[in-house]
Amino acid sequence: MTTKLSGAPLSTKDSARSIATSTQGSSLADVLERVLDKGIVIAGDISISVADTELINIRIRLLISSVDKAREIGINWWEDNPHFNSQASSLIEANHKLMERVENLESELKTLRSLPAAPAATPAAPSWSLDSLAQDL
Repeated sequence: MTTKLSGAPLSTKDSARSIATSTQGSSLADVLERVLDKGIVIAGDISISVADTELINIRIRLLISSVDKAREIGINWWEDNPHFNSQASSLIEANHKLMERVENLESELKTLRSLPAAPAATPAAPSWSLDSLAQDL
């Protein structure tokens, strides 16, 4: 069997020695699918120094993966972050209302505690007596 590259026929022995690249026969969709399936990590450091004195040091770490792959490796920070949650605005509003209610209750409690204590009422004498009960009998 022969393969033809750039117009010259090659034997099977020559085609086995040809270098196959990772992009050979892959479309952009195939490459993107592979990256999202496996994930890719890009890491780098940028350092700006003057006369052996480091002025700025920037560390860059970038992870590109699918959501499923990220969950598989334990990265799921967006699930608990209220800014990425669809119910975030309603939860934040409810939280503000509850905080206002707590503040109002605390101020009322403080006001009630600062009022002078009312004198304890003495129990009223019963409207009946032993003499009236004896007369009724």
